[in-house]
Amino acid sequence: MSERDGLERRRLLGALGVGATAAIAGCLGGEGDGSDGDDEQAQVYEPSIEGVEEGPVEFTDSQRCDVCGMPVTKYFGNSQLVHENGQAAVFDLPGCLFAYKVSSRPDSPIQGAWTTDYATDELIDATTANFVLITDKEAADDPMGIDPRPYAHRSDAVMFLENWEAEELSPEEDIIVGLEEVDMEIAKIYRESRLPDE
Repeated sequence: MSERDGLERRRLLGALGVGATAAIAGCLGGEGDGSDGDDEQAQVYEPSIEGVEEGPVEFTDSQRCDVCGMPVTKYFGNSQLVHENGQAAVFDLPGCLFAYKVSSRPDSPIQGAWTTDYATDELIDATTANFVLITDKEAADDPMGIDPRPYAHRSDAVMFLENWEAEELSPEEDIIVGLEEVDMEIAKIYRESRLPDE
């Protein structure tokens, strides 16, 4: 066997191994299939948009969230981020942005991120935003159970907390965080079923 034939055979075996692994993973179950575990559906998320020189990119009706697959323009809370290599990811809600941040393993650092201000409905810089970490799923009327509340200004985040009667939350208790502070524990508040077990 020539060196070239050996290389082609290794590539074929590698591709078959990846395909078999994916097929087995699909058979293990996930949301809606009656399985008990949430970790089977968790994955490492990847950006879906290429060739972005700088963000933010315009949201379109055809884009789907890179974490949950929902249309990004269907709900309040559109978010996105762009990597230094020009790849970008879009999200329908800030909880999905959190999940991507802690679970993705991109080849390139994040260049910029944006989310929708809860008070103004305007796109704001997510790297400087103030995210209020509410946790009462019964009090929040959110499409995916619950989402953090992003604000451009800390004073607006504090005002939201003062009016949020569902929970006893205080700004002094690390309830208002920046995107850089979001870790797996925080992300799991909002998207536990879409994140791996640690």
